[in-house]
Amino acid sequence: MREAWEWYDSIPPIRRIHAGLGQVGDGWRRASRWLNGFMPKGLYARALLIIIAPMVILQSVIAFVFMERHWNLVTQRLSADVVHDIGALIDVYKAYPQDADRSKIRKVAQDRLGLVVDFLPMGELPPPGPKPFFSLLDQTLSEELRKQIARPFWIDTVGKSSLVEIRIQLDNTVMRIFARRSAAYASNSEIFLLWMVGTSTVLLIVAIAFLRNQIKPIVRLADAAESFGKGREVPNFRPRGAREVRRAAAAFIEMKTRIERAIEQRTAMLAGVSHDLRTVLTRFKLELALIDTNPEVEAMKKDVDEMARMLEAYLAFARGDLGESSAPTDMADFLEELRLDAERHGHRATVVFHGPPIVTVRPAAFKRCLANLVSNAARYAPSIAITGHRDHRYLTVTVDDDGPGIPADMREDVFKPFLRLDDARNQDEGGTGLGLAIARDIARSHGGDITLGDSPLGGLRATVRVPV
Repeated sequence: MREAWEWYDSIPPIRRIHAGLGQVGDGWRRASRWLNGFMPKGLYARALLIIIAPMVILQSVIAFVFMERHWNLVTQRLSADVVHDIGALIDVYKAYPQDADRSKIRKVAQDRLGLVVDFLPMGELPPPGPKPFFSLLDQTLSEELRKQIARPFWIDTVGKSSLVEIRIQLDNTVMRIFARRSAAYASNSEIFLLWMVGTSTVLLIVAIAFLRNQIKPIVRLADAAESFGKGREVPNFRPRGAREVRRAAAAFIEMKTRIERAIEQRTAMLAGVSHDLRTVLTRFKLELALIDTNPEVEAMKKDVDEMARMLEAYLAFARGDLGESSAPTDMADFLEELRLDAERHGHRATVVFHGPPIVTVRPAAFKRCLANLVSNAARYAPSIAITGHRDHRYLTVTVDDDGPGIPADMREDVFKPFLRLDDARNQDEGGTGLGLAIARDIARSHGGDITLGDSPLGGLRATVRVPV
């Protein structure tokens, strides 16, 4: 099969056809990407487009067919009838010269044809007047006069709204005719278009109102999911809207309840473990306190204190401070407190904050996140620079240091629990290996993340970015 296809594709006409089809496919993909750039991205806008576009196209087709098949045709026939009557009056004028004052022609035109006829002295016709924007009557009436009368003429469809003035140059006079506009023009056709546009507008308004009500539950569900992802409460949320949207909302509420129940169960279990282990450690401390002081006892006390600190770190990592509620918090004050803590421990620290400082976070948890980053920088570097920036979407906090840094290929590994890279930083300093893991866990519970990079100070830059 492969050999047969290669032979088939090697035929020059077939190869050209395949190349042309490939170009068509590429052009279609480019056109699709170009069109997607102009298409609305929101569900509400797309739904409106789905409703409005077919209705506009349908109304346009109906209007075009109506104008082409009905309005033009009726106007043409009405204008032809008026010109036909004028032609009959011209024939009567030529055939009966004994009617010197033309009273008979005027009477017949007035009584039988509904036309007002007058005869003016021989002279030049007035210059053509301005044409209206929509000159269907002018075009049709002029065409019929050229076809049926074949004499110089002048028409005015603008001067008087209810009448049409026509002047025709005869051999020794100028015949002036006033005809009703309705007799030569399908004037009631605009009513159809107005009704069509008016009813379409009303239907669109009703459709937009109903569509807005149908979109609101989806928007509320998205907002609730986003708030839950940021670790915030979702008050007064309940399933609303269509059946499918209610099912999605109910599934979200059930998922949220299961997650919260699992977190509560884990927190309760860890609280029990913490209580039991703390009881044992407290017993150790009491027993050591009753023993005479000597170097071995002091070493054992240090070991017990170290175990207590490690236990608190493990429990904090596993618990994640998820029981805390979100609240508006002044980030500028937070960063200033971190700077003062770093300076109290003998480090040079600077703080800069840009933008509105009030951000809704879980205060204790987020402070722990930033404190872990600052303490991690303080452990390995003498200088620290903290920068905060808040815009309409994100809060970004960067912690720069001038320490030894972390190799680029190991910057993701340091977020793994219990992993320590003391060989890469400072062998004299140690820890539980949970500081960065706890910080990232807190940032992700707020819907954000932490990334590591190169610092302008020469060391490591830790960047916290969470949505506001």
